[in-house]
Amino acid sequence: MTSRSTTILLRIFALCLGLLLGASAAAQGMPPWHASTPEEQRLDTAAFEGLDKLIGEDLGDVQSAVVVLQGRTVYAYYRDGKPDALRDTQSVTKSALALLVGTALQRGQLTSLDQPVLELMPEWRPLNPDPRAQAITLRHMLAMTPGFEANDSSGTAAPKTPAAAWARPLRAEPGRRFAYDNSVPAMVSAVLERATGRPVTDIAREQLVAPLSMREPAYVRGLAHLRTVDMAKLGHLLLQDGRWAGQRLLPAGFAAQVVQPQSAGGPPVGLPYGLFWWAASDKTYFASGYAGQLVWVHAPMGLVVAVTSTVSPEGQQRGQALGLARGHIFRAAQKRLSTSRS
Repeated sequence: MTSRSTTILLRIFALCLGLLLGASAAAQGMPPWHASTPEEQRLDTAAFEGLDKLIGEDLGDVQSAVVVLQGRTVYAYYRDGKPDALRDTQSVTKSALALLVGTALQRGQLTSLDQPVLELMPEWRPLNPDPRAQAITLRHMLAMTPGFEANDSSGTAAPKTPAAAWARPLRAEPGRRFAYDNSVPAMVSAVLERATGRPVTDIAREQLVAPLSMREPAYVRGLAHLRTVDMAKLGHLLLQDGRWAGQRLLPAGFAAQVVQPQSAGGPPVGLPYGLFWWAASDKTYFASGYAGQLVWVHAPMGLVVAVTSTVSPEGQQRGQALGLARGHIFRAAQKRLSTSRS
């Protein structure tokens, strides 16, 4: 190898090391979840002035919103005046389930996202004669790329039982084709319960609800009902690289895997897809539920926006939650950060 080649390789190594250290430093530099001082609250109020009126009068679908900026709640809105109310999160439940998978990896109850599903669920083997089914991994499931027959562009199809879902024909090689599939979370839950020996609701209580000081969720037809502030905590946990109050809940680097695009995605959102999280860009990712249930994260600012909305087909079409997060709230957060620097 020539000296020039060696120099080039060293530069590449230094660049990669710098990127890794920079990402690590960014995660470590994000403040933990904490309360605001009176002066901070005064500046928060000024930055978000007028937002209550805007939501109340112009965004009738939006029922609640919580904005967390670098670990502090800087704005909250509740149309019903009930901050402790549990709210229907729809498919944000899937994103929370991805984090539960991470807690099982952290505790060694799952060995890898790339472990074949049939190693954990051998009784499913005779349900599907297609040899490609043997190659389906937990990562394929979380990425919505296992290859099963699924046609649910609206994201509203009723889920099948895990066994019936596994028995479906395969349309593609695992990992090759994205297809949004409401039956996948039921299969992931079954795998998680097998690996841990506990019901998913118990795992959630022990590994997320208690450590994050969340209110106990309600579960309706497999969907989690959460406080809006607790939805925001899920986003901040990713910004913290899986740490909370000094405790590591997710493996180091797992948060980055969750929001790394695994495919170009497709309907119903039409953006790249990670592991049960949508990846809008390398800086922005979000959990999305039908008709405007949202946890939207903009990593460079340490910004988390949680929104709940009326569940209706009309609300799904209007898309008020995402517009609110990306528009008015994003600009108000920028304004608030500018006051911190001045």
